[in-house]
Amino acid sequence: MTISDKGRLDAQYGLLTNIAQELGLSLSTVSKVVHRRRDVGASTRTRVEELLDRHGYVRPWDREAAAPRQIVAVFRDLSGPYTLEVVRGIVEAAGELGIDVVTGTTGRRSISQWLEECVALGAAGLVIVISMLAEEDQRRIVEQRLPVVLVDPLSAPSSDIPSIGVTNWSGAREAVQHLIGLGHTRIGMVAGRSHSLAGSARLHGYRAALEEAGIGYDPALVRSTDFDYDEALTATLHILRTERPPTAVFAASDAQALGVLEAARQHGLRVPDDLAVMSFDDTLVAAMACPPLSAVRQPFEELGREATRVLLQTAEGRPPASPRIELATELVLRTSTAAPRSP
Repeated sequence: MTISDKGRLDAQYGLLTNIAQELGLSLSTVSKVVHRRRDVGASTRTRVEELLDRHGYVRPWDREAAAPRQIVAVFRDLSGPYTLEVVRGIVEAAGELGIDVVTGTTGRRSISQWLEECVALGAAGLVIVISMLAEEDQRRIVEQRLPVVLVDPLSAPSSDIPSIGVTNWSGAREAVQHLIGLGHTRIGMVAGRSHSLAGSARLHGYRAALEEAGIGYDPALVRSTDFDYDEALTATLHILRTERPPTAVFAASDAQALGVLEAARQHGLRVPDDLAVMSFDDTLVAAMACPPLSAVRQPFEELGREATRVLLQTAEGRPPASPRIELATELVLRTSTAAPRSP
């Protein structure tokens, strides 16, 4: 039995004792009413039930039955490979606990509306994935103590709202270090937007690896886009048309890496012979790409499990020890990266 469980039982025992004293009854009689025993007179039962209701007493088995058996998970969209992996992670983790997941997007409903929906559904709480949280929404979450967990938020949230992500900086640094180790010195990057915490951290990891290797940063080799295929395709074509094009490109997501592969094809370059390509995410599409992508793997299943665990813990009034949780990434090498060809 935990300390909180013991405290709850002590409080319940104290309440039943007070009710017994107020009505001039024995504690055993009040206990019989609580446990719905039949050997109590109708008028006595009514008087006890009225006081139980007035004090907000909930029988332990009623509390368990009334406990929320669903959570809400909200995404910016459900179109990209990253989103689908996170959805799968959350759904599988919640399923192991017998909890249903209601999913939705912010395309037609704002975060504020989803907060209302979460309350209306009586859900345990809300997981928000890759979204910008307005100050008003943050204030409401904190003031009303709404159970909310953020996964890869676009902006730094209040320290009162737990968030979960991965080691973006060190993962990106390791990826670029691998390319440098192969012999590449002209390394481009299709980065995420600067307002994105994950995108910014991956760009800084890229720059850190270059600096540690004594390689100068060339802004002509870097383009920032959404984590999007079409934008990455256009951005990579610009990078490949520079006076001194790169021999390797690091993409901040799998969707962007697919755009890099297509840009290389359109430019008449073979991967990895003419251009090495490194990605970040390692969703299912990474291994299916042609050639299969070397990538920084995010632990999607663990992300979903941790988001679900922290949300349920928060719903029980037990905030995590740290407001920010970062899970380790892993470098997965496939055939999209190789040493540069000799001049």
